[in-house]
Amino acid sequence: MAIRVGFVGTGGIARAHMGPLAKMKDVKLVAFCDVQADRAQAAANDFKGAAYTDHREMLEREDLQALYVCVPPGFHTDAEIIAAKKGIHLFIEKPIELSLEKARKIEAAIEKAGVISSVGYHWRYQDSTRAAKKRLANRTIAMVLGYWMGGLPGVPWWRVMAQSGGQMVEQTTHIFDLARYLVGDVRRVCAKYALRVMTDVPNLDVPDVGSVVLEFENGAVGTISNCCCLNFGYRVELDIVCRDLVIEVGGAVRIIEAGKDEKIESKTDVRFAQNRAFIDAIKSGKREAIESDYSDALKTLAVSVGANKSAETGKPVEVET
Repeated sequence: MAIRVGFVGTGGIARAHMGPLAKMKDVKLVAFCDVQADRAQAAANDFKGAAYTDHREMLEREDLQALYVCVPPGFHTDAEIIAAKKGIHLFIEKPIELSLEKARKIEAAIEKAGVISSVGYHWRYQDSTRAAKKRLANRTIAMVLGYWMGGLPGVPWWRVMAQSGGQMVEQTTHIFDLARYLVGDVRRVCAKYALRVMTDVPNLDVPDVGSVVLEFENGAVGTISNCCCLNFGYRVELDIVCRDLVIEVGGAVRIIEAGKDEKIESKTDVRFAQNRAFIDAIKSGKREAIESDYSDALKTLAVSVGANKSAETGKPVEVET
């Protein structure tokens, strides 16, 4: 029997999941909800499902085994909690929330219901990222340098702090998550943000530059910096420094040693891989192939939310656990 899947949010990132799911013979896309009725209807037409503008109505009327929640971080309401209570498994796009308090309530609902959860940190599914993790095993990591340097996304909500959480929460969460995945959990952060050159952009209240100093629980130190002020793409990667090794992780992985420079290209279709892992977990009950569940993603959220708090207060912040 095919896994019946619904969507809350049918924008670009939701479409990135619909494509791979539609190729799976054991999946049926049946319901699509969006506050923009035309967008929900377009997805319903494309995949021969039902369109909704109210997720509560959709969850009440449809028989779903899985729900994808693909909305901006400031627009999560109660879809996850309602779905969990109904025994519906959850795939949630990053970042999972803006509020740690709200995220903990969702986590509690997921744990109480025992449903499977997965969060869209797709870089964890790259074979090149896994190769980097293997090379770092049993090594002492000294320093981490992370970057998300690029331009301003075109969607209006992104430039509103109360809706996106700013670049550290909405985009650079991928770099924080890679750092946690490859290096370890973060104990303390200290951040500085500024709005330097984009003061002419209407309705923008997010910083256009920022840097965070991180203290990892294992003693490693790092900095992660971002900007959204460029009019071209520049650098999105995480660099990890050991005594005898430097690993640069982006789309590909570069491994640098004395007298040796190796590049590993990713051959993984990560969108298909992460969705396949989620569907297989639902069918088998085995969760091992899911690289980031809700509880793990909450730890990544705590780092970026902590960075925002540090930038606001001007003080170091202990990352909440």
